[in-house]
Amino acid sequence: MANSLRGKVVLITGASSGFGEDAARLFAKEECRVVLAARRLERLQSIAAEIQSAGGEALVIPVDVNESADINRMVQKVLSRYGRIDILFNNAGFGSVDWFETLKPERHIETLIQVNLTGTMLVTRAVLPEMLKRRAGHIINMSSVSGLIASPLLTTYAASKYGVRAFTDALRREASPFGIKVSEIYPGPAATEFGKQIERTKAREKLHRSIDVHMTSKYVARRIVAIAKRPRRSLIIPWWFRVITTFDTLSRWLSIGFCISL
Repeated sequence: MANSLRGKVVLITGASSGFGEDAARLFAKEECRVVLAARRLERLQSIAAEIQSAGGEALVIPVDVNESADINRMVQKVLSRYGRIDILFNNAGFGSVDWFETLKPERHIETLIQVNLTGTMLVTRAVLPEMLKRRAGHIINMSSVSGLIASPLLTTYAASKYGVRAFTDALRREASPFGIKVSEIYPGPAATEFGKQIERTKAREKLHRSIDVHMTSKYVARRIVAIAKRPRRSLIIPWWFRVITTFDTLSRWLSIGFCISL
């Protein structure tokens, strides 16, 4: 049976666009108290106004997950307002699509890893103590199929998402005995800002002409809310990417077996 989300406090990072924005609207429709966190304050205020005009409740908190002080202020503000955080949706992140040797080290290696991986870990660390105290809560981490299959032209992005995958699996084993649910989402190409960036990249077009964006951000957001209602360990979407990831895993094991037999 699905859990009711009514009255749940949901903290969403990266809520100013894409999956975070659409998930915020859907959580609000479920009568959740939605906390919108991201760097783009004006965009957050616009989304919050839309939610509030529809009768929902939304709190805006500007935050840069690259800054520990910002993260701590955000969490303390939510706890001061609501006393708890029931669901944390770690969605903040960005990607880069290009040949590895042409990436800018400061932006596309250091900052990308800091936001996508370290930011996810720091936000979780700030939220977790309150959940452990209540022995209740649900952490949902946004990964990517790039956290399962490392594609060319997505080197640092894939590295960050593989890291999120490892962090999520380890955290689940630590936190689940104390009543904390931990889930991870692995979406394939979707119509988000990053998805459109991939579509526009000439280098990507040369190597990945067969891959088109079919999923909408709203579809992924619906699946996120569904996981909040019926918690599960992980979700790969669309479903047929499970076949691709399984084949990739099997092919690697076959390669290892072949090398051992030589």
